[in-house]
Amino acid sequence: MRDITHKAVTLRTAKAIGVVFCSAETLKLIREDRLPKGNLFDVARAAGFLGAKAVPQLLPHCHPVAIDGMKMEFEFLDPSLHLELLGAADAGRSGIVITGEARSIGRTGIEMEILAGVSIAALEIYDMLKPVDKQLEIGRVRLLEKKGGKSDRERYFATAPTCAVLVCSDSTAAGIREDKSGRIIQQMLESVNARVVDYVVAPDEKGAIQQQVREWVSKDIQFIFTTGGTGLGPRDNTVSAIKEMLERDADGIAEAMRAHGQQRTPMAMMSRGVAGSIGHTLVVTLPGSSDGARESLEAILPAVFHARKMMKGGGH
Repeated sequence: MRDITHKAVTLRTAKAIGVVFCSAETLKLIREDRLPKGNLFDVARAAGFLGAKAVPQLLPHCHPVAIDGMKMEFEFLDPSLHLELLGAADAGRSGIVITGEARSIGRTGIEMEILAGVSIAALEIYDMLKPVDKQLEIGRVRLLEKKGGKSDRERYFATAPTCAVLVCSDSTAAGIREDKSGRIIQQMLESVNARVVDYVVAPDEKGAIQQQVREWVSKDIQFIFTTGGTGLGPRDNTVSAIKEMLERDADGIAEAMRAHGQQRTPMAMMSRGVAGSIGHTLVVTLPGSSDGARESLEAILPAVFHARKMMKGGGH
């Protein structure tokens, strides 16, 4: 199974649809509650719930998902209501439209669960109608929408954010140590369609750090990510340098990074990282270790890019 431990826990939602096509005579039997096997929709709804819960046992690569909410609704096919979803080819047909919605707070999506739920509900309807209708057909099963995680990143920014990476390290600036965390940050930013316009290595000295940050702020670089100098060592000066410059604190960003990291290593609590704005630029200080930088970004990307809209007066 794919490793999803790096993913942040977020609200995930999904909506799916399916149709059981049947005759008009069958719909009449349903309306009049005259089916041989009894009530249709309550049984189909229960079957759909069971089908969704069984996904990890049926699909080998699907992780167990906590289904925090699910609903299944049934409607008779109505051209005035459903043609936009189903298409003109089904204009003259009769049947039952199944719509399912699911919600989960977790690390992976819930679309397979709702697709399975709709499919099993359709099969249950098929089973209950087959004694009275020999022309049954299941079709149009598909996902209508999914939200949560990185799949809906477009809502956080309309155009590619401009970013700069500042590596704060005495040894790297002196050429003694090769930078790894800065390159990881750059790769992760580019993987979510951000544009890294500058990358600089500087010693962990207050003056050098502040000078570089001021230069980027003057150029209206939207996001500055530093790496290194967030610990408790005598030469860890990055946090102090940045904190002096911040006009508005964004403590929630730092808290999110530490909470995400704490689930992976108890050392995350040692990070003194801060975040906040200078003008219309957001500055985020990340740990100097490769794992620390990676995990911190995993916690805040791509949602952190929404800060630009807020700093420009766009609200939440």
